[in-house]
Order: sequence, then structure tokens, then C-alpha cells
Amino acid sequence: MRTGSCLRTPISSTTERGPVVHHANANAEPPPLAAPPSRRDLFVGMLQVALSSFGGGMSAWSQRIVVEQRRWMSNERFITGLTVARLFPGPNQINMAVYIGAQFRALPGAVAAMGGILLVPFSLLMLIGVVYFQFHALPAVDRVLTGVVAAAAGMALSMGFKILNVYWRDPLALGLAVVTFVALQVFHVPLITLVLSLGPLAMLLYWPRSKANA
Repeated sequence: MRTGSCLRTPISSTTERGPVVHHANANAEPPPLAAPPSRRDLFVGMLQVALSSFGGGMSAWSQRIVVEQRRWMSNERFITGLTVARLFPGPNQINMAVYIGAQFRALPGAVAAMGGILLVPFSLLMLIGVVYFQFHALPAVDRVLTGVVAAAAGMALSMGFKILNVYWRDPLALGLAVVTFVALQVFHVPLITLVLSLGPLAMLLYWPRSKANA
């Protein structure tokens, strides 16, 4: 007597439109993370981020490439790094590139990632700057730049909704986000003042506690 196979096979049924396959693992987990990137991978990946985000929206492109396409890190880990990058002075995405590179290859990885995010884009920026100052008075150039800015705004909104999806079930995180938004947009609190006040408060509220002290 043969025993049944332990492998799960799809169960099929037939309808008027033809056979329908019902997979046993319909709610499959997300694919596993990829192997840690090399220094070359970090350079190429950050270069891809820089060249994809022409006109802005770099954080959104970084999330799409690092998390969704290359699967280097989880979305939660990426958002943690993005938060750290925004707390430090300097351009956010350069800080983020340093964070990503250092996570996998320490200082050499940080240098490789920063080179990818800066080298070619800086060269292109200088070239585009020369062209822009020669032709910026043309109406067509102004319209093209307006469209690029609109696309960048859409990418920034997309990144905001992705972050919201991660913390949607966390009332404390949503409360901190609302307080930050109101302080910046309504009361025009300086960014440095807000970071120095709300930053320590947020860290204190989320500091790990033992169950006995919870």
C-alpha cells in the first residue's frame, strides 16, 4: 500500500470558464531577504536610486529598490534607517546611503553606497546646470520642470502612505505623527527645536521595557 505524498499539491475544480486552481498556500509569506550585498552591489544599487529619482522622491525610490526589488532589508528596518537619517544633519538620502552601506559592509560599504549616490548624479547635475542656465528662459523648459516637480510630489506622497501602512495599528506612532505635523504646519515650530524636543520623547516612549515594568 502506497502512502500519500507529504507535498502539497494544488486542488483544481472545473467551472464554465475552465479549470480553476486553488492553491493551498494562498496567504504566502513575503519572499525571503536576499544575500547581503557586496560593495559593488551597494554602489550599483545606490546609483540606481539616484538615477531613478530624477526630480525628487528619492526616499520613495530608495524604498522601492532596496526593499521591494533587491530585497536587502525589510520595510520596517528601512523605515528605522530613514528615521535615523532624518535625525542627523545633512541630506537625508546621503545619510540613508551611509546607513545602508554600513549595515552590510561597515565603513567600506558606507563609502561605496555614498559613492553610488553622489558620483554620477553630481556629474549630471553640473552638466544639467550649465544647460539650464543657457535655456531656462524658454517656456518649454519651465513646463517640463513643473511636470517633474509634480511627479516628485507624488513619489513623496507614496512614501508617506507606505510608512502609514506600517504604523497604522500603532496609535502612539500616529499620535506623534499628528503632533509633528501640526507643530510644523500650523505653529511653524523650527525643525531643530521639534527634533530636540519630540525626538527624546519618542525614544523614551518606545524604549524597551521588561514585562514586570510594563
